[in-house]
Order: sequence, then C-alpha cells, then structure tokens
Amino acid sequence: MAFGSKKALQPDETWSLFLDRDGVINQRIVDEYVVDVNGFKWIEGVKESITWFSGVFGPIVVVTNQQGIAKGLMTESDLHEIHRFMIKEIEESGGRIDKVYYCPALHAHNHFCRKPSPGMALKAKKDFPRINFQKSVMVGDSISDMEFGKKLKMTTVFISDDKKLISCNDALIDYVFPGLKEFCDYLRQ
Repeated sequence: MAFGSKKALQPDETWSLFLDRDGVINQRIVDEYVVDVNGFKWIEGVKESITWFSGVFGPIVVVTNQQGIAKGLMTESDLHEIHRFMIKEIEESGGRIDKVYYCPALHAHNHFCRKPSPGMALKAKKDFPRINFQKSVMVGDSISDMEFGKKLKMTTVFISDDKKLISCNDALIDYVFPGLKEFCDYLRQ
C-alpha cells in the first residue's frame, strides 16, 4: 500500500535495491540474534522475490546492523558464514545479492556505519558508482531503516503490519507491505 499521492513505483535496471536482512530476508529472532547458519530461517517467498528483483533492478545490496558482534555473541567470521550461506541459496534460486554491508557497532555508540546513519549506503555508492540514491528503494522492517532511506532520498518500503507504528511514522514511509513477497507481487502487477 502506498501513502498519500505517491506515484506508482516503476523500477528498472537504473534503480538500486537496498534490503535490510533480519525481518525482511530471514525471520527476526525477537530480543536475540541470528548467530550462525542454523539460526537463519528464510521468510516464505523471499528467495523467489529476490530472483524476480534480480531481473529488474541494477545493484541489489543488503545493509544490516549486526551489534551481536560487538556484544560478543558471534564473530565476524560467523557473520560471513551466514552471509555466504544466504548468497549461495539466493544464487541457487536464480537471484543475486551483489554485496552485503554490515555494521558491528553497538546501538549506543551511534557509529556512522550503523543505520540510520548513511555509512553503509555511502560504501555501496563507492563500490557501485551507478547507484543513484533518488533511484533506490530501501526495504526494511524498522523505523531506523526508513530514516536511513529518507536521509538519502530513497523510496522507502516498510515491512510491517503494526498500524500504530506505521501511522506515527508515515512521513518516513512511502509503501507498506506485510512482507517482501507482497512488495514483489505489487511491482509485478
């Protein structure tokens, strides 16, 4: 669903797709962290959606806060193993993730790489110079994801069914869907 009088979103290969990980690609573990491959559980329809997005969008990147590293719950090596698994599974489904960016810093440290700060997006732009933030979509399940997207003038897609949270933050949110699959279905119409 779109807010206000937003015009229809019609991305093509000149557009970039930024995806949050936990709660968008894999199931979020409430008050815990995905610390190994065994804890990574796909959300239904995500691999197929990313496969479809791969034929439409230019660069597709994941931007994810991972403070579990700073908390000592996992290592960067553990995180890389999770991301290798995720990328391999997506590739086996015919899709692609061009790169994964992560920030291991604690929320309390207000680090420049941690969403909602734009550090990960600026790294992506350096790696993929054709990224134009005004022709980019940020898909996430938290308000910090929406703030991250809006700071960079991206189109924002909020994955949520929390009506109160949505109505309190509608200036940050361009589209709302219950999941990535429903966003994909909307674009395919």
